[in-house]
Parts: sequence; structure tokens; C-alpha cells
Amino acid sequence: MPLTEETLLGKSVEELTTWVKQQGQPAYRGKQLHQWLYQKGARSLTEISVFPKALREELKDYPIGRSSIYHCSVAPDKTRKYLLQLEDGLIIETVGIPTAKRLTVCVSSQVGCPMSCDFCATGKGGYERNLSSAEIVDQVLTVQEEFQERVSHVVFMGMGEPLLNTKEVVKAIKILNQDMGIGQRSLTVSTVGVKKKILELAHHKLQVTFAVSLHAANQSLREKLIPSAKFYPLPKLLADCRKYVEITGRRVSFEYILLGGVNDLPEQAIKLAKCLKGFQSHVNLIPYNPIEEVDYRRPNADSINSFSSILEEQNIAVTVRYSRGLEANAACGQLRAMLAQKE
Repeated sequence: MPLTEETLLGKSVEELTTWVKQQGQPAYRGKQLHQWLYQKGARSLTEISVFPKALREELKDYPIGRSSIYHCSVAPDKTRKYLLQLEDGLIIETVGIPTAKRLTVCVSSQVGCPMSCDFCATGKGGYERNLSSAEIVDQVLTVQEEFQERVSHVVFMGMGEPLLNTKEVVKAIKILNQDMGIGQRSLTVSTVGVKKKILELAHHKLQVTFAVSLHAANQSLREKLIPSAKFYPLPKLLADCRKYVEITGRRVSFEYILLGGVNDLPEQAIKLAKCLKGFQSHVNLIPYNPIEEVDYRRPNADSINSFSSILEEQNIAVTVRYSRGLEANAACGQLRAMLAQKE
């Protein structure tokens, strides 16, 4: 089961004000509690020094809704991957990615993932449950606390399919924006595509960056890489993405993991360009980060450059993005799987 609904993390300032009044406290303590939860990252009510000592003692065991760090792996580039243990003992992954100008957190939206993408370590580990909005926000607070630096960007690209948990993901986005002060345009939601869910998200009219993991420009190959694609044909997916642009006024980013000898050929770049012609979009090419469970390989530099150049020649906006923290088992699901094997 996810965190109890009675945990304080995930509540708005209005809800927290109602809660403190139920404890016999004045309404202004709701704003104090809100600040300590979302700005100071309190893990226990005993930490809230502005509360009377007697109140802190009385409420010391009341659940705030914070996870504990089960394991941390640090890469030479300072990327940190965390395994966080939830209230029910389940383990999720989250990653803190620092640069000179920003601190990005890659959050999970589910424990495991039901999509079973052929190249993905998380999909090999099965699916347990959705995360609550509090469990998503907790990941950001944990990384912020660990780095002692304000988080500026959040990407929903960790474990799980965000659009299979739309209600809690949207709630988490609003908390990150309204309660933690992270701009919506600094938030990214990534999906492999779930039928009807893209338009459901569109109608929330969020200002987030929306990223669709495409990985192939033809239906048969996409089904091989992403089994769920057989229920959501590529033409329908792209049509819904165009509607998303119309509804939100925001462009769509397409993630394309380059798999050596599989989807990195020049003719596939040309086909991808044809799919995206006239589309308000951007392509992120991501050279594959190998995992032990499958035989896919990382493409060489020539293949990467050639694929990117073909898209540019076809007037498709494109960026090559390299994974951070490769030495720290940074592919989603790798670290969790590796430790599970050792236990």
C-alpha cells in the first residue's frame, strides 16, 4: 500500500491549516507547517522549532511521509543515484543530476513499470504499484536535502509510466510548482504513450515540457521495442501529439534512444523526419546506456552524428543528449536490480 492519506506531505497550505486547527492549534501554524515541510524538508514534527515543545512531543510519531535512503551511488560527474525505501518497504530510484547552473531530479512515478520495454532495466523488474504525489515530492526533497542546494528542474523519467498514474503525477506537479516554487516549464513529463492519456494530460493545460519516447519511426520496430505500442499505433500516437500541441500551445519533445544497428540507420532517420514534418516538436537523441539483461549496444560516434545530421538537413530540431552517471548504473532500474541480485 502507498503512504497513508493522513501523511502531511502532499497537503496544501489550506489542508495543513485545517489539520493544525483539528489539533487545537491556531490557524497560523498551518503556514508554519507548510514552510517546514516544503521549504525546510522536515522529516519529523519534532524538528519544527516554531511549534511549542509540548505539541512537538504530542505529535512526534505523526507520519510526515518521508522515505529513507537505502543506498546511494555517486558517479565521477557527481551524479547521485538513490534507492529510497518507502513506508511499505518497497524500493524506488531517484537521481540527482548537478551542473554548474542547475540541479535536476529524475523522479519515479511508479514502483517498477508495467510497460516492459525491451531495452529497459526497470521493465525487467516488474511492476508493484503507483506512487502517491507525496512519494513523488519526497524524492525531490531528498535530493535537495542531500545536495544542500535548491532543485531547479524535475523530470518524470525514472521508474514507471507517468501517464498510468496521471492523477498523482498532476497533483505532484502542482505541489512542486505552487508549494515548492519550481516553475512548470522546468518540469518534464515523459511517456512511451498511453491511449487516451495524452489528451487527458493536455486538458489539464499545464505548462510542463511533454516528452514522448518514440524510439522508432515504424510500427513493427516500435512494437518490438515497446510491446504496449501494439495497442496504440504510431499514426494515432502522433495524431494525439499534434492535438496536444493544439490544446496546450506547447511543443512536444520526442525521445529517441539510439540502439546500435537497430534504429540508428540513415534510412530510419529519414523516416523519422517524415513523421515529424510540420510538427511543433524537438527530438532528443539519446545514445543507449547498455544493461546486462539484453544485447542492445551503444551506437558509435559516426552513427550518432550521421543520424543527427540527417534530421537537421530535414529541418527537424534535434539535440544529442548523453546519459549522466554511466559509472553509477544510471540506466533506470540498473542499480535496484544489481543490489537485489546481491541480497
